[in-house]
Amino acid sequence: MLLGKHDKLVMIGDSITDCDRARPVGEGLFNALGRGYAGNVEALLTAVYPELGVRVVNMGISGNTVRDLAARWQTDVLEQKPDWLSIMIGTNDVWRQFDLPVMTEAHVYLEEYERTLEELVARTKPLLKGLILMTPFYIEPNRDDRMRAAMDRYGEVVRHLAGKYGAVFVDTQAAFDRALEQLYAATLAWDRVHPNQAGHMILTRAFLKSVGFDYNKGL
Repeated sequence: MLLGKHDKLVMIGDSITDCDRARPVGEGLFNALGRGYAGNVEALLTAVYPELGVRVVNMGISGNTVRDLAARWQTDVLEQKPDWLSIMIGTNDVWRQFDLPVMTEAHVYLEEYERTLEELVARTKPLLKGLILMTPFYIEPNRDDRMRAAMDRYGEVVRHLAGKYGAVFVDTQAAFDRALEQLYAATLAWDRVHPNQAGHMILTRAFLKSVGFDYNKGL
């Protein structure tokens, strides 16, 4: 597995990462990492790889765009001094263009999204053992749906940056698409954005697969 002994993994993003995590820092007891994929990742790493002592910190904040991440990067990423950093951002960058179409000041268009995310990646990658870039997703099987098509374009930015900077790439949209071959979208998320427990398990499995997690270890 890519994560090593006593590595610190910081996971940053929006509400999909946040999931009611503790404030100001999402780590510790009593579900401090939230009820989503970040908490799942921490639980499985602790259960299956206890000898590694991987420390997981959730720094997701509901409603964030990549613009918001840039504003809090110093305190919520750099000052956390992660060994590994996971970023999943873009949902609100796209969504605000659809649910708040006239509030253009809330929109983060593709060019700004790519420029800002690349600035953060380029600034931080040299300080890390490893970087994990996760695509945003929309739990909608119709690729011609306007929001799904937009989300796919933002996901392609993440794919490009992962290749350019040698980051681990997690295609969350592809993971959901496989499930959507059998399931109706509302089975995984009532609004096609915020996953339920099954949806967060899809994210968890996609993340852990990307870092070489072995579910059979110790069995």
